[in-house]
Parts: sequence; structure tokens; C-alpha cells
Amino acid sequence: MKYGDPPVVRSLLPKQDEVGTSSLREGPADLTPMVLRIREGLPFGEFHALRALLAIPEEELGRLLGISPATLNRRKKSRHLGTPESERVVRFARLFGIAMDVLGTEEAARGWLKTANPGTAGECPLSYADTEFGAREVENLLGRLDHGVF
Repeated sequence: MKYGDPPVVRSLLPKQDEVGTSSLREGPADLTPMVLRIREGLPFGEFHALRALLAIPEEELGRLLGISPATLNRRKKSRHLGTPESERVVRFARLFGIAMDVLGTEEAARGWLKTANPGTAGECPLSYADTEFGAREVENLLGRLDHGVF
């Protein structure tokens, strides 16, 4: 990440006046800068930003992102995430943004993502989204909620 690049985690959330506009599901017109940033690996600060946003312990977020405790320590020391971890951080931040867009507030999004749900086989949506396929299913479930389809 170059100096001055905006934080990724917060940039994926709707602004307060945009909540409910479905802006996140349409995505930005040019994804190239995001793809390049993910390929380079995000700064470790993005991990901390996501942890604070989700209000979960560091170890739990590491587990959800598929980062072993030893690798997590190495990433902390290097202050840099690898490409796969960066992609997962963006995946979870994007899901949080969609949940916030659908449910209206950070608190509601956080609560929904951390609560067991029949639509995610009884798991909490955060756990279910540990794979790309699971994340797409959570995104589809949020879309159904947004449109009143249960």
C-alpha cells in the first residue's frame, strides 16, 4: 500500500447518508486499484481495523481468516498481510458493509453477523463466510432479507 492510500476496511462501508442505497452490491466501477492492493498485501493495520469493526478478539479473527497463531505473530512483526489474508480481510469488510447497508447500523450488522442463523446452516454468518462460496451465500441471504424474501 502506498502512503496516502485510504484504509480498505472503512472504504468498503457505506457512508451514514448512503445506508440503504445498495451502493456496495453494485461495486466500484474500477476494481483494478483494489485488486492491485490485495495482490501486494494490505498493511497489518487493516486486520486491526476489521477486528475493531467486528468487535471480536484478535485470535478469533485470525481463525476466521485462516491465519494460524504463529503466522499471525509473523504478520504482526512484518506489519504486512499476505495476498490470501488480504483477500479475506476485504471479503469480511465487504460483507460487513452489505450487512450494514441492509440492517441500517454497525451495531445491527455486527449482531446479525455474529448470531447463529438458519440460513447459514445454524452457524453465525461470520463463520459461514470463511470460504468464498460461504461468503457468497451470506451475501445472497442479505439480499433476500433486503428484499423481504425469507
